[in-house]
Amino acid sequence: MLFDDTRIAFQSKTNLELRRAQLLFRLVAQQSLVRFGKWITLIFLKLRLPVSGLYRWSVYEHFCGGETVDVSQKVVDTLAKQGVSSILHYSVEGASKESFYDFSLQKTLETLAYASKDPNIPFTVFKPTAYGDSKIFEKVSQGENLTPEETQAWERIVKRYHTTCAAAVRYQVKLFIDAEESWLQTAMDDLTEQMMQQYNREEVWIYHTVQMYRHDRLAYLEKLIQRAQGQSFKIGVKLVRGAYIEKENARAQKMNYPSPMCATKQHTDNNFDAAIRLIIDHLDTVALFYGSHNEASAYVLIAILQQKKIPSNHPHLWFGQLYGMSDHISFNLAQAGFSVAKYVPFGPVKEVIPYLLRRADENTSVSGQTTKELELIEKEIQRRKARALG
Repeated sequence: MLFDDTRIAFQSKTNLELRRAQLLFRLVAQQSLVRFGKWITLIFLKLRLPVSGLYRWSVYEHFCGGETVDVSQKVVDTLAKQGVSSILHYSVEGASKESFYDFSLQKTLETLAYASKDPNIPFTVFKPTAYGDSKIFEKVSQGENLTPEETQAWERIVKRYHTTCAAAVRYQVKLFIDAEESWLQTAMDDLTEQMMQQYNREEVWIYHTVQMYRHDRLAYLEKLIQRAQGQSFKIGVKLVRGAYIEKENARAQKMNYPSPMCATKQHTDNNFDAAIRLIIDHLDTVALFYGSHNEASAYVLIAILQQKKIPSNHPHLWFGQLYGMSDHISFNLAQAGFSVAKYVPFGPVKEVIPYLLRRADENTSVSGQTTKELELIEKEIQRRKARALG
């Protein structure tokens, strides 16, 4: 099987790095421990107690590129040696001030400029709530009237979007716009579609993120493709399963409305694979970034490409996984000739901790993901031991 070669998957990791990864995934596999760790970390942050040292050695160095783009270049170069590109993202989140939104814009623009000088960094990304208050996204999504102050804030959000998208085209670097919670997403959908309609006339620079754990997203994607064809623009789709399932279900239950989530994991998987087929049937209009750690869906996509005789290096086709995870997928795909990119977050250790905590929550909520990572790491450790003894 394509993804079974742990030698290729972990060839860039030293024995010490493998052992650290083994320890990390053993800890992450313990959901109660993750929840306790999150709780105690938030208390430490609130009390301004030191946590950076522990996080730097453990979680941060495994999942992040460094504190700055320059420091992250080492990770970019290491990945490039194995044929894997990088997606740099300034992953500081959680603040809700206009000064923070302007700072986030500036960091994204700096990252775009930096990426334009390195062909191994073909993508950058921003999170919508790094550009504006979630409450405003929610009110716009619900069609509620904004106050004069909120209207001005919304106009600043729109301007930040335009500034970033125009810079992406100018620098010739592709841009992902992340998806977030469903009650914020309608405004984000509409705004991202406006960006694609304006900036993706000839080539795909702007990518929308579509979360397929929502039962309505396949129909949404079908309509989006129809609009793009009817209005003569192209769309980029970063296809993911989703990252907020527990929060979505909890809010739906608390507020007594039907959950937007698929009822079962199988329904989500079916949605995701159906979206793959839909996009591959429209590759002239849609560029696909497969953003998933799911092996089965990757095999589905590969089989479709082979059946339709679509080359593995088609310009509208990329695979991607998080840095520090699913190396067996990323590096074996790259070895097989597919275009692959790793999502590499960066930023000051303390400021990136909220991002890392969110990722820890996601990993514990994905059935089998952490166990699979641990099995592969331990398999490679044993392979190296046997080789050393042989």
